[in-house]
Amino acid sequence: MSSKIKSVIIFVSIALVVILVYVFFFKSAPKQPALTSTVTGGTAALPGISPSGANLGTDVNQEFLALLLNVKKIQLNDSIFTDSAFVTLRDSTITLISEGNEGRPNPFAPIGVDEGDQNALPNTSQAPPPSGGTSPIVQ
Repeated sequence: MSSKIKSVIIFVSIALVVILVYVFFFKSAPKQPALTSTVTGGTAALPGISPSGANLGTDVNQEFLALLLNVKKIQLNDSIFTDSAFVTLRDSTITLISEGNEGRPNPFAPIGVDEGDQNALPNTSQAPPPSGGTSPIVQ
């Protein structure tokens, strides 16, 4: 390849890397609208709001009232419960039966500390392991 083509490819590659770095690291995310909206129109007789619409409370009360009125308008479609896919579902619950001897009473206690001896520490004054590299098992 000629040096002119190589330089064009290098320039395009560098420009592409710079654009990708800008898009992923420096460009701010677009502003998303709030998930809640305010209710305009009639007022309800709730604490903090007078019948004339004057605010007797704080802005937090107004936001809560608007959210409460929005929740009141929610209607759920219950047609999924009559759908054939939902009706054919079967309960396959497995009941687990405990044998009563699983695990330690306190799994975070040091090894060698029994249930009745919670304040005792394991015996750390043992002889060094034999030269074979195995240590004796303490129970």
